[in-house]
Amino acid sequence: MSEIGKNIKLWRERRGMTAQELALKIRVGTKTIENYESGEQIPNTNTILKISTVLDVPASDLQGNKGKSMTNNQ
Repeated sequence: MSEIGKNIKLWRERRGMTAQELALKIRVGTKTIENYESGEQIPNTNTILKISTVLDVPASDLQGNKGKSMTNNQ
């Protein structure tokens, strides 16, 4: 699993959202979200921005280690 994939899943679950709900909000298929989270696909910059908006988290947190480190703090 890629770092960004782990962070997308982490923040999606924190927001109480299913992969299907996130997919609908950013207008992609559920399988695409699953592929991002598993690391089979990497979202492009525009998609990362859409995901960050929907999840209300900075794009840098999705791309870096902040999401992971916050797991230990919350």
